[in-house]
Amino acid sequence: MSIKRRQFLFLIGLNSVTLAGILTKMFNSHANARELSNASSLKTNPIFRFVSVADTGTGGKDQFAVAQAMRRYYLQYPFDFVILGGDNIYEDGEIEKIGDVFEKPYKALIENKVKFYACLGNHDLRSNNGEWELEYPNFNMAGRYYTFEYQPIQFFALDTNINADWEAQLNWLEKELSQSKAPWKIVFGHHQIYSSGMYGLNEKFIDILTPLFKKYQVQLYINGHEHDYERTRPINGTTYLTCGAGAKQRLVDQSEWTEYATSDFSFAAFDVYQDRLVVRGIDVNNHIFDQGVIKN
Repeated sequence: MSIKRRQFLFLIGLNSVTLAGILTKMFNSHANARELSNASSLKTNPIFRFVSVADTGTGGKDQFAVAQAMRRYYLQYPFDFVILGGDNIYEDGEIEKIGDVFEKPYKALIENKVKFYACLGNHDLRSNNGEWELEYPNFNMAGRYYTFEYQPIQFFALDTNINADWEAQLNWLEKELSQSKAPWKIVFGHHQIYSSGMYGLNEKFIDILTPLFKKYQVQLYINGHEHDYERTRPINGTTYLTCGAGAKQRLVDQSEWTEYATSDFSFAAFDVYQDRLVVRGIDVNNHIFDQGVIKN
């Protein structure tokens, strides 16, 4: 059953007061969407730009629609790289599909030397435990977990899968965070931590990861796994951003921590400044449906 049909069946089952509130919110959301060309806040000079997207690797029309929106955004506001948040190759991480699910959709970006930094999702492990993706040069993975810097940010990629070597990875993460001199620290992995989607709260990660984020002042965690877009309010100093609507979508709810959430196919774009990150949710029509500021 399609997302739109499920939404319709859900809506007709609500009472008139609840339905009116939801429809008002939906109308205001679309009314507030801005065309890229009319977004005056974009016409500034950040240090650099990057984007993030996840759960992309279908090779289907919806992935191509998001990829084309990324290309159009790049032509107006060039970005340096893409954070690719896992499930890069559906359904089973078959590397022989890489042309259809990565090289063709993002051909224009690859030809313009835009780099991709990937992490492994659960579907990526189904072939050779993800090793072929680790070896694929355009994913730029220096291991199952790794770090890289674009000043003023240090990025930390995690293997959030169930078979990860968590003891070694957590020791590595704490060491790298403690030694980092970067004023901005961004962690990304496939699985959610705070989420209003199908999987909800990840209690294990709240126990083992969020204390490190708080201790070492990680400002942002980026993930996929949930096939939606959700930006939280800062939680103990960290914003949690789900951007898993890169090729598939599911309904998403609202929680007490939610700043904005939608199931629309989309990607997230970031402008980096010394004192703030500006994050935007952008749909396949290049409408900015969400905008927020993360402060240092």
